[in-house]
Amino acid sequence: MQRRKFLSSSCKICLLGAAGYSWLQLESCSPVAPVYKTAVTNGFLNIPLNLFDKTALQIVRPNGWYYDVAVQKNPDNSYTALLLQCTHQDNQLTPTNNGYHCSLHGSDFDKQGNVRKGPAEQPLQHFNTTISNNTLNIHINNFKP
Repeated sequence: MQRRKFLSSSCKICLLGAAGYSWLQLESCSPVAPVYKTAVTNGFLNIPLNLFDKTALQIVRPNGWYYDVAVQKNPDNSYTALLLQCTHQDNQLTPTNNGYHCSLHGSDFDKQGNVRKGPAEQPLQHFNTTISNNTLNIHINNFKP
């Protein structure tokens, strides 16, 4: 009888441990940055500056585009806007805590879009930004999604 109780208790402990581990793994899948959906207007993506009050990184999802744009507020209050399209084989990139990752072949890019690990060899595409009326304007005039 004691062996049965021991096995039952052991199984319950293992199940609880596995459930806790699985929960932690699922939490790590949560987005690193919030996603802001917007339309392209006259060659610009317009982002309210107050989105950066709580976090320095915003993921912008333009209507009709396959790729997102990562917008990082820099310590000097300038902004970096990067197309999240891997320069190796055009895969959508995933934001990480220290840059961007391509799940297709493992390329990694830093927060400025520079290649940290190949097979990609070219940096990410940058978009120019300007600020007017508490809005960040991302210039995408010549870009074709």
